[in-house]
Amino acid sequence: MVRNGDTIYYGNMSDEYVIMLRITSKKPFEGYDLASKVVVQLLRTDPDASAKERVVKTSEKKGLFAAMDIAEIWLDRALRG
Repeated sequence: MVRNGDTIYYGNMSDEYVIMLRITSKKPFEGYDLASKVVVQLLRTDPDASAKERVVKTSEKKGLFAAMDIAEIWLDRALRG
């Protein structure tokens, strides 16, 4: 898992697919900013594919937990083939 600002990449870049999580909205909670909306994308890692071809699935979830839940399912299924 790699984080850069509000973007998190989950998976191994040497695999055929990875997940990108982009936090699009936050709300304060006890002094912290918690992700309230997260865009989840299943991406191909093929460097020869166009940006449009790399995006396999997209969804928006409420909260990081729900986003990680669907991300794990998508990535597992994609890597199993």
